[in-house]
Amino acid sequence: MAQSSLARRSGAQLALDYLCGWAQKRENWRFQKTRQTWLLLHMYDCDEVPDEHFPALLAYLEGLRGRARELTVQKAEALMRELDEEGPGADPRLLEKTQRIRQVLQLLS
Repeated sequence: MAQSSLARRSGAQLALDYLCGWAQKRENWRFQKTRQTWLLLHMYDCDEVPDEHFPALLAYLEGLRGRARELTVQKAEALMRELDEEGPGADPRLLEKTQRIRQVLQLLS
């Protein structure tokens, strides 16, 4: 179990390093589908993608094209409907997740 947690952390760190490399426009930055996929799957989770990285992630998402962009919008809309059905909650994590979803929808729609 601890090894799986460690693997997840290293995957998170690799994805965040990838994002930072993109944001800094390093000459050796290269597109990596696995890292992009990880970021897209975890972007609403404040523990996985800390607040200090979220603005860079939004900037990265601006360049999203094609099917990846369409799927990201569809998933964000579905998540928003799901959260709307649950009703307003006092859980600050849910509020933050909702705020992130709204920002992504506003950016990509």
